[in-house]
Amino acid sequence: MNHVRHAAILRRCEGATQPLALESRGLEPRQLTPAHVQPTGRRRKTGLLQPVDLQNLELMRTTHSASVAKPRWPMALDPFGMSLARIAKTYHRLQRYLSNSYWLMGERLVGAGLGLVATVFVARYLGPEQYGALAYALSLVALFAAAGHMGLHGLVVREIVRDPDGRPETLGTTAVLKLLGMALGYIGLLVYGLLYEGAGSTEFYLIAIAGAGLLFRASSVVDFWFQAFVQAKYAVLANVTGHLVVTAFKLGLVLAGAGLVYFAAAQLLHAILVALLLVVVFRIKAELRLAQWRFNWQRARLLLRQGWVIYLGSIFAVIYLKVDQVMLRWFADATEVGQYAVAAQLSEAWYFVPAAIVASFFPKLIALRDEDSDVFYRRLQQLFDVLFLMGLGVAIVMSLAAPWLINLLFGVDYAASAQILVIHTWAAIFIFMRAAFSKWILIENALYFSLFTQGLGALANVAMNYLLIPIYGGSGAAWATLVSYAMASFFALLFYRRTRVVFWQMCLAMLAPVRYPLRFALGSQGR
Repeated sequence: MNHVRHAAILRRCEGATQPLALESRGLEPRQLTPAHVQPTGRRRKTGLLQPVDLQNLELMRTTHSASVAKPRWPMALDPFGMSLARIAKTYHRLQRYLSNSYWLMGERLVGAGLGLVATVFVARYLGPEQYGALAYALSLVALFAAAGHMGLHGLVVREIVRDPDGRPETLGTTAVLKLLGMALGYIGLLVYGLLYEGAGSTEFYLIAIAGAGLLFRASSVVDFWFQAFVQAKYAVLANVTGHLVVTAFKLGLVLAGAGLVYFAAAQLLHAILVALLLVVVFRIKAELRLAQWRFNWQRARLLLRQGWVIYLGSIFAVIYLKVDQVMLRWFADATEVGQYAVAAQLSEAWYFVPAAIVASFFPKLIALRDEDSDVFYRRLQQLFDVLFLMGLGVAIVMSLAAPWLINLLFGVDYAASAQILVIHTWAAIFIFMRAAFSKWILIENALYFSLFTQGLGALANVAMNYLLIPIYGGSGAAWATLVSYAMASFFALLFYRRTRVVFWQMCLAMLAPVRYPLRFALGSQGR
């Protein structure tokens, strides 16, 4: 009878302390303290939490669990030595993070799909030369947007998780820093346009209009908040809505026969719409109010002191991500940029996958590193295995389908893009694994090495573009991209003692296509 009574009390107590109630206030379940629990006999008006005696609750949980027999599974259902009960337990433990990954991947998938649809219609409508001019302008915007990165993304997520009391200052300070950085980036972009393109040129108008969207990117601070609490779905809804509206707008421009400059205006519309939606979602879902955000010079100096290395690294990263299209415009022409841009669009469409997976597991990896280093590196190896296999699959499929895919989507005017795609797509292997390595850098505080790897990649990309573009055009730029990614995200790790363990984990991940079938075969023989 005691067990029955304990179980009934347990159900009532657990029903009153649902994790979602805590998360809606910006709290993790593990952050529950007596300050969040009302004294006996009193209830919060919100009804989120009820009086709970935490010590008795844990005792009742233990007693009740011990009274329930654990199921036993036949060995026939357990080929790898892991029972279905353990699999279910593991899934339940990670369900929150997996659900967050699904939201993030869904958003990136929808964004990539809508972006591809828009690219197909816009590229066909404009043709390689005009589409190349637009792609050139957007690449310049991406390069100057690095000024507003500030190296704060991972740091802010970490601070929100680790410092609950400082969250208003963290958010307010980050928003101001990003706004200042983006404003400086936009000014630099305008100066470049004036000096290099001329005030009256079409390219200048494309740069000026598309670049104005930088001023609205400080709203990404809201996205950091939801990432910290593994609640990506709210930011996802805002971003997906923006993608839908802007894609429809671009298709409308194609049907209306609009001029080139209007497609740059679509980029500005997207930035404004997403910023507004993120602010609205934050006001609705976050317990912290926008009015509570405040700027603090001391925290700003702290964030910049911790993030300046990542900041410079992000600038280098953007250089070897986007400088290829800019250098193609310098050393070739807009048509060559258009051919390269559609190939890069197809190749990079998959890059959201590793970013979404790793972003969801980042808070869990932080906790594991503090709790158990051995478990942390086992999980990191498994993450590298998954990311490599996914990158390899993307590279193989895209290489085989490149000629057919380019002709189907973009037509004969872009036939030269097929060879570029075959080369460029193999960079996915290194990009996928780099996503996990970037989080390892933050967790292990190896920020100076991040700067070194990004700088090495940028230097290699610029040097190889300078040598190869005049000879091979877009194919040369693709080779430069592939080699620079490999240098920055793989080979460079061998030359630093602290990162050598990650280098060997990546090497082991590259053997995953052999390791896992071999393990399966040995397991089958053992049975």
